[in-house]
Amino acid sequence: MRWLTLYLRSRGAPAALTGAVGCTALMWTLWSVSSKERTVGVQMVVLTVLFLVALLTASFGGPDDALDRTAALRWAPRRAAHLLAAVAVVVGLLLLTLGTDAGFGPAWLVVRDAGGLLGLTALGAVVLGPARSWFLPLGWTLPATMFPQSEPLVGRVLTWQTQEPASTAAAVLAGVLALAGLVAYASAGPAPRAPAEA
Repeated sequence: MRWLTLYLRSRGAPAALTGAVGCTALMWTLWSVSSKERTVGVQMVVLTVLFLVALLTASFGGPDDALDRTAALRWAPRRAAHLLAAVAVVVGLLLLTLGTDAGFGPAWLVVRDAGGLLGLTALGAVVLGPARSWFLPLGWTLPATMFPQSEPLVGRVLTWQTQEPASTAAAVLAGVLALAGLVAYASAGPAPRAPAEA
């Protein structure tokens, strides 16, 4: 148990989790105060998932790049568990709101977007490092929420984050991103920081 505590602290996980809880409470309050609808709008759900993902990405890298690459520890299962725990945090926080005055749902939309965006972020961590890993999800999701497309198929794929939960194209792309991110992050780990950032 002590190893887990040290691991989470070294990654800044408590601060990231606190930020995610605070962000969820803020978005819930904003919707509750500004809308009479019990179900939160799709754009707000997608943006909230994006914000939670961005907050949690700070925990994808540790303070010592050399330690993250040492052969003394089996990092792959730890990294995979870390990523899966991040998905569980995002999904869990938003699904807790479903029985309240501002429900962030439907559940499958939250699960699909959390998995896909965290997978995309994990790919970003492998290529760009944890500090910049949220750039691609942000750059892809903001236009998708402003200009959602239901037709043609290319439009549904490019704006997969905002598609209805029954969309097969969105589910397939989110699944591919989630799986690719999980495999790449678990096996390769985060990219080393530049000397100026270390």
